[in-house]
Amino acid sequence: MPELSYREAVRDALATAMRQDDGVFILGEDIAEMGGSMGVTSGMLEEFGSERVRNTPISEMALAGAAIGAAMQGMRPVAEIMYEDFMTLAAEQVVNQAAKLRYMSGGQLTVPVVFRTQGGAGWSPGAQHAQQLEAWFVHIPGLKVVFASTPEDVRGLLWSSIYDDNPVVFFEHRTLYGIKGEVPEKIEPIPIGKARVHREGEDVTVIATGRLVHESLKAAEEAEKQGVSVEVVDPRTLQPLDEETLVASVKKTNRAVVAHEAVTRMGFGAEVASVIQYQAFDWLDAPIERVGAKFAPLPFAPVMEQFIVPHSDDVLAAIMRTVGRNGD
Repeated sequence: MPELSYREAVRDALATAMRQDDGVFILGEDIAEMGGSMGVTSGMLEEFGSERVRNTPISEMALAGAAIGAAMQGMRPVAEIMYEDFMTLAAEQVVNQAAKLRYMSGGQLTVPVVFRTQGGAGWSPGAQHAQQLEAWFVHIPGLKVVFASTPEDVRGLLWSSIYDDNPVVFFEHRTLYGIKGEVPEKIEPIPIGKARVHREGEDVTVIATGRLVHESLKAAEEAEKQGVSVEVVDPRTLQPLDEETLVASVKKTNRAVVAHEAVTRMGFGAEVASVIQYQAFDWLDAPIERVGAKFAPLPFAPVMEQFIVPHSDDVLAAIMRTVGRNGD
C-alpha cells in the first residue's frame, strides 16, 4: 500500500472527491494561493480553479453561512475554518442553522456540509490558536463530529463526511500533519460511528483521541515492559459514538483510562467515562482514570505549554494507577 502523510491523506480525499463530483468544492481563508494555514490545500487552486477553491473574507460566520446555503442547494461544500478556536466565530451558523435545519424542515432540507478545522498544542501557538473544543460540538444534536488520528483514518473518514447528508465538524490535530502511514491504493470509506482498536490488550483499556492516540500507544509499550497489557481504542467519531466497541473492550480488561488533549474538566472524556460507568460498572476493578490538559489557557512559552498538555508519561501513570501501582 502507498504511504501518505496525514496532510497528504486529507488533500487526497478532497481532491479525489472534487475530481469525481462537480458538486464538491472547498472554501476558506487563504486556502487558494497560500494552500491554507497548514498547507493542506496546496496545489488545488491550480488543478480546480478559483470557482471550486474559493478564498473567503476573514469572517468565519460568513464563510460558514455561505457553505450552509450551498449545501441546502444540493452541493457538498467543505469549509475550512483556519483554527479550531475560530469555530467560536462560526458557531451561530454551525450550531443554530446547520445543526437544526433538517429537523426544523421535517426532513425537506439536508445540509451536507463539512467544517474542517485544526488545532492543538505543540508549536507555541498561544492561548487563542490551540484550543481543543470538540466537546462543545458533540453537545449539539444535529451535528456529527469526527476526530481522526492516522492518515488512513483521516482519508476514509473525510470521504464519508463529504458524502454524509448531515453537517459534520471534522477536527484535525496540527502536530499529526507530518506523520506517515500506509493507506489503501483506492480510498475506502470508513463508516462514521465506528471505533478502531489500535492495539489489543488484556489488563487496561485506554480510550484516546487525536494526538493522545499516539501518546497512548507509547505508554502502552512502556507498560508492557512492566508486565501490563494495554488495549488502545480510538473512537474516531465522537458523535455518533461507538459505545459498543468501547464498552466491550472495558468488559474484557476491567479497567479504563480516557485520554485527550482538551482540558479535563467537562471534556469529551467525561462522557466516555459516564458511558462506561453506566454500561460496564459491574466489570470495573478500579476507578476510571481521566487524562487531559490542566485547567488553564495554553501558554505561549514552550516549556509551559508542554507542562499544561498531557503526554505519554501522564497516560502511563494513569494506567499504573488502575492496576494499583500508584503511577510508579
